Amino acid sequence: MSNAKEKKYAKRMRNQPSNVSLSSDIGTEQGHRPRHNERQENFQQHRDSHPGPSGQHQRHPYQSHGTHFHGRGGKGRGAPSEVPLVPKYITATMFAQARAAEINAMVKAVSQKSSNTLVFQSLPRHMRRRAMGHDIKRLPRRLREVAKKEMEKSAHLKKEVSKNKCRKARRRHGNLQLEFNRRQRKNIWLETHIWHAKRFHMVKKWGYCLGHRPTMKSYRACYRAMSSNCLLQDLSYYCCLQLMGEEAALLNALSRLTSTETGPSFAAALCLSGKRQGSLVLYRADKYPKEALGSVTFLWKPACVPDSPSEKRQLWIWCHPTLKQDILRELRQVCQCEEAPDIAVCKPEPVIAPQPAKPQTTPKTTAKKRKRKDQEGEQAVPVKRIIGDGTRDSLDPYYWTSKHTAIRISDLTMEFVRYRLTGPLSHSVLTEALRSAPLHKETESDAGPHTWWADYCSNPENVRLHTLQESMFQLLQAVGSPAEFPPGTILGLTVGDPRLNLPKQKTKAVPSVEKYEDRDQVKSIKLNGFPLECAQSFIWASDICSKVTENKVSEQEINRMRSELLVPGSRLDLGNSESKIPVLLIQHPGKRTGTDRPGWGSGWDICLPKGWGMAFWIPFIYRGVRVGGLQQALQHSQYMGIPDAPGDFPDCPAGVQSAKETEDSLLEAYKRRPPAKRANFIKHGVLAPFRCPWEQLTAEWDQRAGTVTKVPAAEKEEETTMDTNQEGEVPQGTVTEAQEDVRMEPGSQGTMGNELDMEKAGGAGVCVLRNKRILKELCTLCSLCNQRGPRSKQIPSPAPHGPSDMLLQVLHTFPRSLVWVRLTMLTKGTPELHAMICIPSEQDLVQLATDKSFAGPQEPKHGDPIKKKVLKHQKETKKKKAKAKMEKEAPQQKEEMSRDDDSDQLTLGLWPNPLPPVISHCCRTLLGFVTHGDFSMAAGCGESLGFVSLTGLIDMLSGHPVNRTGFVLVRNPSSLQYRFAKIMVAA
Repeated sequence: MSNAKEKKYAKRMRNQPSNVSLSSDIGTEQGHRPRHNERQENFQQHRDSHPGPSGQHQRHPYQSHGTHFHGRGGKGRGAPSEVPLVPKYITATMFAQARAAEINAMVKAVSQKSSNTLVFQSLPRHMRRRAMGHDIKRLPRRLREVAKKEMEKSAHLKKEVSKNKCRKARRRHGNLQLEFNRRQRKNIWLETHIWHAKRFHMVKKWGYCLGHRPTMKSYRACYRAMSSNCLLQDLSYYCCLQLMGEEAALLNALSRLTSTETGPSFAAALCLSGKRQGSLVLYRADKYPKEALGSVTFLWKPACVPDSPSEKRQLWIWCHPTLKQDILRELRQVCQCEEAPDIAVCKPEPVIAPQPAKPQTTPKTTAKKRKRKDQEGEQAVPVKRIIGDGTRDSLDPYYWTSKHTAIRISDLTMEFVRYRLTGPLSHSVLTEALRSAPLHKETESDAGPHTWWADYCSNPENVRLHTLQESMFQLLQAVGSPAEFPPGTILGLTVGDPRLNLPKQKTKAVPSVEKYEDRDQVKSIKLNGFPLECAQSFIWASDICSKVTENKVSEQEINRMRSELLVPGSRLDLGNSESKIPVLLIQHPGKRTGTDRPGWGSGWDICLPKGWGMAFWIPFIYRGVRVGGLQQALQHSQYMGIPDAPGDFPDCPAGVQSAKETEDSLLEAYKRRPPAKRANFIKHGVLAPFRCPWEQLTAEWDQRAGTVTKVPAAEKEEETTMDTNQEGEVPQGTVTEAQEDVRMEPGSQGTMGNELDMEKAGGAGVCVLRNKRILKELCTLCSLCNQRGPRSKQIPSPAPHGPSDMLLQVLHTFPRSLVWVRLTMLTKGTPELHAMICIPSEQDLVQLATDKSFAGPQEPKHGDPIKKKVLKHQKETKKKKAKAKMEKEAPQQKEEMSRDDDSDQLTLGLWPNPLPPVISHCCRTLLGFVTHGDFSMAAGCGESLGFVSLTGLIDMLSGHPVNRTGFVLVRNPSSLQYRFAKIMVAA
């Protein structure tokens, strides 16, 4: 071995514990060097000593002829290394003690780690598991003690415990409810919110958190459910306003808000008796046909003594949440109710999480609450609060009372749960999921918590009525579709707890027509509906509804009793303790306009007391229904051809606000895209791609038709005087063709004030035509395109130099009116939101008659007159920002400059306000706009709904040939292609 290797080996072995080793004298005496392995065994770390027989160190003489090693310093730095001799004997005790000390040192070295690696991290990679890091028992046994010490040490080194409780604590009964109440401070939850939140895309609209559409692909499946099965929707967010007073006083006040020209009013005989549900459009007091408030549905409580004029009648008005404030304000005005403080305004106030209750000497309880005991049986824990009562601090609703008319207006929002079942099997789902409440059993000693039901069953007349309602409810199974009933039919009923009637697995409800096929009662209810006395229900009594909610048996209690049944899976019988829930079944009619798909979309609405939402929801799910959200509600109204609140009411404040929100969202999304990846609407000839300028459209059509100068002289003088006093200018007269051409020229300087001039000419605001007589006439005119033969004699021919007499009369009564229309595409093409409805030219109609495959004309590309201005403005803005950065202006000055730039900034591809004339901006005259458009799976082609100008519609119908009066052109904002469509007016 060389000198370098010896030094290296000596350095490596110098710190090893002392040991007894064999001597290498035998090898040295024979005259040869020991092998490398022998040298390793014989080398001693301590050069000067080794344990002797007595345990003391003894010094031995050097060997002159043996092998020796040099020390640390090498051959030239010190004497040769000392090699101890082999002892002649070993003391067992001392030898064992030395070895024990060495073993202890080894164990200590193994147990003490020199790195920060945990035991779990020191395992081989193939042995590492996620669970080993948390469960010591999953580690090898030899490492468990060390891991246990590590965990104990880390537990002491942890920071203070986090304030957030563990999941189990957060999921507890009381804490969970407090968290739910806190999350409802801005947006109220429905009783089915948690069920929807797990399966739907949720949106926050109208002060509620609602399900928009299912997370799974179910758009076509929901349509199939509406057409052949059943679709379930939660409409509990609809607001209910209750009016109570004398019948004459109520009708006198409500007559100021409606008109008989639009259809049946509150005084309709069938609706007033309480047998049918009615629907109408409310207006501001004495403002018809302008200033609409929105559409509502109403229910009269069935009168027990119809001949008594002084009897207190009860009326429910159901409306959309966006319409509630305006309608409530107008109702209080016509009913002469006193002004209430701001805290009594019916806008729901969220429930604040209650603080821990302090002990009081005289506690005051307004309502009796069920309580349960904890495991120890000492403390009482309050039950879960009803989520449906999230808008009230107490059980009493807000109300306003009139001293003059004795009418009381109450706000019953969120006091009821309302579900809508749509489809031909909706009544089958009801008959299978619900069963009539059992009569009170007098044989049982315990009357149960439902004393009101025991008192009701004690009267034989009430028992007869309950039996009649039960038999009528069972007759629903013999009807093929809800559309066979009269529209708005009402059936009152008291049902048992539906949770006791759950099937073991999901089933599909089907009607049993053969069971009642030969009965005359089935034919009677199809023609006349249910008898009047069957419409009575306890749901009209607020005290009984409160008792039903308070005495509801919890889900936990029902599950416990099911587990104690002798025969598992059998039906649970609670006897008199079973809940009795009053409900109200309301038939909602299907499609009633047009000849295609009559009765499509019909179904039933069910109203029940609050707190019972999920108890009825789950049994309906188990009967094979499909659940829809807001998207399905819009799809349903679109296929039925009815307006959807509030977007399809441009003449009411809620509709204007909805259009503004839609415009802001679309404009924001448009600006987020780069200019090269978005449509240039200026070049497409689209003035308003994100909104519908109804006022400008109707005002331009009025001026174009010359209706301003056709007003009678007396009214013309009044309008002239009023406008002169208010505005200081005289209204404009008839415009010549030359002036009109100049005014209608795009980009001219005179077009900027065109809208303001039109506002002075004929009064601001628009209204939607809802007169049934005029709508029927317009529907007849539009349907002539499908008929062969001469024009009907009742339709007047157009005048040679102006509008007809009928046009003048209608437009004088309904100035600046819009007409609700439905469009069906002739060929391919799917209309989109805010698509333009235009009048075809004579050449287009001739080409369509000769070529059936003619797709339609195309709009030539327009120039972009503001592009240079926008680019110049952007360049100037960049220069200002660069200059401000160089000069290092103050932050406040930079914010003011950026705010000014944003307010004056133009958007590339959009027309700035005010808009040029809209009806003559393109090569085809504009008639109206589309508010809903999509491919219709019911019709198999594109369909759309929208509004057109009444003046323009009559002008088009009176000027076109007989066989082409019902055709229009539709063009999407992002396209230049016009496509033909049939126009139909809903009468």
